[in-house]
Amino acid sequence: MQKYVYLFNEGNSGMRDVLGGKGANLAEMTKIGLPVPFGFTISTQACNAYYQAGKKIPSEVEKQTLASLARLEERMGKKLGDPKDPLLVSVRSGAVFSMPGMMDTILNLGMNDETVEAVATLTNNPRFAYDSYRRFIQMFSDVVLQVDVFYFEQFLEELREEKGYAADPELTAEDWQQVVAAYKEIVRKHTKKEFPQNPKDQLFLAINAVFDSWNNQRAIVYRRLNKIPDHLGTAVNVQSMVFGNMGNDCGTGVAFTRNPSTGEAVLYGEYLVNAQGEDVVAGIRTPQPIATLEDEMPEVYRQFTETCRQLEQHYNDMQDIEFTVERGKLFILQTRTGKRTAQAAIQIAVDMVEEGIIDKKTALLRVDPDQLNQLLHRRIDEKHERVLLTKGLPASPGAATGQVVFDADEAEQLSNKGKKVILVRPETTPDDIHGIVAAQAVVTSRGGMTSHAAVVARGMGKACICGCEALKIDLHGKKFSVGDTVIHYGDVLTIDGSTGEIMSGEIPMIEPELSDEFQLLLAWADQERKMGVRANADNPEDARKAFEFGAEGVGLCRTEHMFMDSKRIPIVQKMILAEDSEERMAALDQLLPMQQGDFEGIFEAMKGHPVTIRLLDPPLHEFLPDKEELIIDVTRLQLTEPDSPELHKKEQLLRKVRQLDEFNPMLGHRGCRLGMIHPEIYEMQAKAIFYAAAKMAEKGMNVNPEIMIPLVGHVNELKKMRQLVTVCGKRVQDETGIEINYTIGTMIEVPRAALTADQIAEEADFFSFGTNDLTQTTFGYSRDDAEGKFLQAYIEQKVLQENPFAVLDQEGVGKLVETGVQLGRKTNPQLKAGICGEHGGEKNSIEFCYKTGLDYVSCSPYRVPLARLAAAQATIKQNKAVYSTF
Repeated sequence: MQKYVYLFNEGNSGMRDVLGGKGANLAEMTKIGLPVPFGFTISTQACNAYYQAGKKIPSEVEKQTLASLARLEERMGKKLGDPKDPLLVSVRSGAVFSMPGMMDTILNLGMNDETVEAVATLTNNPRFAYDSYRRFIQMFSDVVLQVDVFYFEQFLEELREEKGYAADPELTAEDWQQVVAAYKEIVRKHTKKEFPQNPKDQLFLAINAVFDSWNNQRAIVYRRLNKIPDHLGTAVNVQSMVFGNMGNDCGTGVAFTRNPSTGEAVLYGEYLVNAQGEDVVAGIRTPQPIATLEDEMPEVYRQFTETCRQLEQHYNDMQDIEFTVERGKLFILQTRTGKRTAQAAIQIAVDMVEEGIIDKKTALLRVDPDQLNQLLHRRIDEKHERVLLTKGLPASPGAATGQVVFDADEAEQLSNKGKKVILVRPETTPDDIHGIVAAQAVVTSRGGMTSHAAVVARGMGKACICGCEALKIDLHGKKFSVGDTVIHYGDVLTIDGSTGEIMSGEIPMIEPELSDEFQLLLAWADQERKMGVRANADNPEDARKAFEFGAEGVGLCRTEHMFMDSKRIPIVQKMILAEDSEERMAALDQLLPMQQGDFEGIFEAMKGHPVTIRLLDPPLHEFLPDKEELIIDVTRLQLTEPDSPELHKKEQLLRKVRQLDEFNPMLGHRGCRLGMIHPEIYEMQAKAIFYAAAKMAEKGMNVNPEIMIPLVGHVNELKKMRQLVTVCGKRVQDETGIEINYTIGTMIEVPRAALTADQIAEEADFFSFGTNDLTQTTFGYSRDDAEGKFLQAYIEQKVLQENPFAVLDQEGVGKLVETGVQLGRKTNPQLKAGICGEHGGEKNSIEFCYKTGLDYVSCSPYRVPLARLAAAQATIKQNKAVYSTF
């Protein structure tokens, strides 16, 4: 027979999956001898059985619950519902993972019109008895009977005003009797039934409510946000009551063993004298700092601090503790691992190593890599209220406040005057680069997480929100609307690129902090990890920032981003619009020294570490003006200035845009296909790389360029492009007399490349998996369209567990990566393999890369610390898994 119900002394901390986090901790605290009010836990399996039975408590669960209740009554010497000496219990939910969206606690269950009189007599305190009864009615009615708490609070507030009371402790026993009668009338009015008087009925109704809360809207949303599986279920904890509201030698509180905001090793929390647990968080009375408990109840405070020390030593982590004092006696109601900020997580991890509580490996596993974003970017001060306008895609983390502008030139002009601006556009193009540089942040109404705005902003470490379709932008009127709200040019906005939230007005920011403890933790990570960490950097500034954050090279330099400078765009357009090869070469000759200067700066910033440079990838039309805007301009000029030179120029430009226009640019004339048809472009880039390498060598600096051919799908493409690069390299080496150490490889970003990697590896020194495009071509999703149209619905409907553009799809795309590595190394055992898509900065994807045998991951500069930590965690977890098999 399956066991569904466990007394506290029958469990332990290793039974979280069965007892839930709360139940497992109650069992563990009971086991180590702490003063825990006794009780029992109805398991998570019982919750699943409840749903399998059609939301009905199975008879076996009911039978075991009643048996455990009898054991509890025997232990306490009291019976539930006894009119002379009644047992009162609390009922709490307790999922495997802490879930704020779950059911609120029910206290004082077992009270009714008879037992309240017994409690009054036994305690010689009628006021306490009726206060406890009204609390139970309110909690039970709210949580179980679905009567809005507003009606109860409204009556109590009116009564306080009528009596002239400032706070609840001033109410007399008679007052509370009046409240109880009124509360029961509220229940009768809203449910058309009497408040339940049978304590066992109360208990099973409460258990039903806990199980139902597993699928309430709050819980569903919380699980989705925190990637908690739906099948886990919740446990129910039934615990004998202790009372913190029996007088001034009683109290209740919540405390952390260390400061959860800073990590400082001091007790942090609050308590209330003569109160029950919910009063601390309800905000009706102002709690006192935990330190003042030493003056109020010195012996209790001494015992509490010792208990905190014991719990922290036992669990080897900072604890969040709920406690009650009943007539001078301390009871511990709950302990759990305390939630903390990124700053506190790092401080606590490092301090606990120095205190000998944990080792370095454990410390590294204690810090969530995703939290590090809080420390590397400005963030919104959570103490201030947010007036939310709308949400878009969180394309680049960080937060910013500034005046709204709608034009890149305006952004630059205002920025030069010392103004902080936020650039709002339907989408951005290379023409807008100067505005992005000048702005504090970028918001677009179109585009996804790999749109121009997103990629450029991430590289610069600027906050960015994309695909915010709720914004109705009027560029000519210099305003946008969200529903009925209109935001004009110059109005102030605050954006949070980590959440995608756009807020009205200015909200104070917290500046990034890189503490000594942070640097120390990352140094420990570097000692543990086996996989390299590089950065995606397209200019010397990004490369310097990446090196500062600990990058061991550049894993992706996207050369097209070097063309986006406002001074270079006209030259690039001349190259594209050239009528013959001579005209095109003249433009390329102008671009070559510019590219060379960029590469020199990146080589210098990386101080001898390898730099992977991807030759031009996007289709040429991306460097030309928008077709729709050109059509409008041409039409206007035909009507107003039909003989103007500007019209001739615009018409010529429109013809070229139409000529280069493609039905599906992502699968069109881009990547190595561009180099195959226009080899002169790749020749110019290769020469710029080699000239830059030679220049650095002349200065005595070691350089290691890795030249990457993009979008190869067939070995013959790489063979041709490798030959082109090799010829350029020989020419420059012959011309300069300097031998250059370089390698040639390819980006694996289409399925065919992964499936024929053994052939491609014959021509490649390295593979770099471009998992952004590999995900698009594997799923057949256009990222910008998918994220804006259907992808979120897929995640909500559980069609997909994760956004595959954010977290690597290990079953599909991951299988192609594994296949590519295995086939490639079968042909070329020395083949170096890395990942340079955005997944290179995501913790789960990094762990997959390590297991797959990749040599390195590459990510944006601001995610390098995250990747260093995640790579260390992957090594530690893998080693643990290996050891556990012996």
